[in-house]
Amino acid sequence: MCKQMKILHINEYDMAYLDIGEGLPIICIHGSLNDFRAWNAVLGPLSASNRLIVPSMRHYFPEQWNGQGGHFRMDQHIEDTISFIEELDLGPVNLIGHSRGGHISFRVGLKRPDLIRKLVLAEPGGTLEEGLMPADAAKLSEGAGSRAHVAQSSERIAAGDLEGGLRIFIDGINGPGAWEKLPLVDRQMRADNAYTLLAQVNEGRRPYSKADAEALSLPTLFVGGADTTGLLPVVLRVLAAHTPHAETAVIPNAGHSMFRQQPKAFCDAVLPFLAA
Repeated sequence: MCKQMKILHINEYDMAYLDIGEGLPIICIHGSLNDFRAWNAVLGPLSASNRLIVPSMRHYFPEQWNGQGGHFRMDQHIEDTISFIEELDLGPVNLIGHSRGGHISFRVGLKRPDLIRKLVLAEPGGTLEEGLMPADAAKLSEGAGSRAHVAQSSERIAAGDLEGGLRIFIDGINGPGAWEKLPLVDRQMRADNAYTLLAQVNEGRRPYSKADAEALSLPTLFVGGADTTGLLPVVLRVLAAHTPHAETAVIPNAGHSMFRQQPKAFCDAVLPFLAA
């Protein structure tokens, strides 16, 4: 399998992406502290019978960004994704989004459903509006993945403690000790994108509303890790309950990074959904 990095100029930005295989197009949008390298474990199976297109979002690797200036906003990344799909001009695509990339993909699905054939949201990041949050989960709204959690991590990074800030973020999402268990290559990817957290604090991400979920008209597969804790599985369950054409898949023996932890199980859940 040959990985080929390409550049597409959209919205006055050179977006780097991998383009592998032939067939129906699948586009994968990565999450926080990630880039196109995040999908390495599933590049082979996802591209075996499909054209797999995996971009790095604005200001993520291979760009070396210091967190200053630029246009790091949720709305900007949503518009970049829309423009990226339009510029490829492949017709409706299958869109997979993970974590923060799941939030981007959710919003793209609402704004431009004409560009998407099917949607896969792997533990989409974000919070729920007050009326949607289950009473027994309200205390989780300031936990892992929240603005407060990102701010705590970014403050350490801004103070020069890069590894300390990354440890706070990764352990908060995946549990105590998760940073120490990461392979060195995965730690490096997070370090390469660490300064994006400085801007993510004020990126303007809106909570999910009931009206948003009910308006999502696309066939949508919500994918969760069986071992994920905190707010993420709550958000997944609530959104799936209110999205009209939703299916849900749970990946055993996996947490938030389910497609890296259990790549075969992830592809076994996603590919039949996209092919149907």
